Amino acid sequence: MSEWEALRQQCMSCRACALAETRTNVVFGVGTPEAEVLFIGEGPGANEDAQGEPFVGRAGKLLDDMLAMIGLDRTKIYITNSVKCRPPQNRDPLNTEKDACRGYLKRQIELMRPKIIVCLGRISAAELIKEDFKISQEHGQFFEKGGIQMMALYHPAALLRDPRKKPETFEDLKRLQQKIRELCDHTPIEYA
Repeated sequence: MSEWEALRQQCMSCRACALAETRTNVVFGVGTPEAEVLFIGEGPGANEDAQGEPFVGRAGKLLDDMLAMIGLDRTKIYITNSVKCRPPQNRDPLNTEKDACRGYLKRQIELMRPKIIVCLGRISAAELIKEDFKISQEHGQFFEKGGIQMMALYHPAALLRDPRKKPETFEDLKRLQQKIRELCDHTPIEYA
C-alpha cells in the first residue's frame, strides 16, 4: 500500500474530534496526488459531506469554471480542505477541529510536494500562510513558505454571495496562471 493510500485510509476512519459524530463522509480530497498545484478550502459543506468529494455544490461548479479559465481541471490538480469533515451548519471550523486535521493536511502536502498552494478563502489562508491573513487585502499575492509559493483567492462561496469580487478574482487567476507557467511542468492553456 502506498503512503498516500495509507494516509487516506487513516483519515477516513478518524475519530479525533466531535465532527466524526455528525459527518456522513470524510472528504479526503480529489485529483492527482502528483499534482504541482494544490487547492485547499476550509471544510466540506452539505453536498461535499453527502458525496465525499470537495467542492461539488454551487461553489464547486464555480471553482471548476475558475479552473477552466486558466486551463486547469480536477485531473491536473489536487483539491482538499483544511478540515476533512463538515462543521455543522457550515460554521467556521473550531480550533480543536483544525488541530485534529492539521496532521492529515501536513502529510498530504509532504507527500505531494506541490510547487504552488492556493488557499480558497480566509480560513485556509490563516491556517497555511499566516494567522492574521486579511483576504480582502492580501488575496492574489504570493507568499513563499517552505519552498512553496502560496496565494489565496476568495472562496467560491464568497463569490456567489458577492459577485462584485469576481473581476479582482479573475486578475488573481491570471497571476496564478503566470506563476504556474514559471514553476510547473504542466502549462495551462491561454485565455480565449
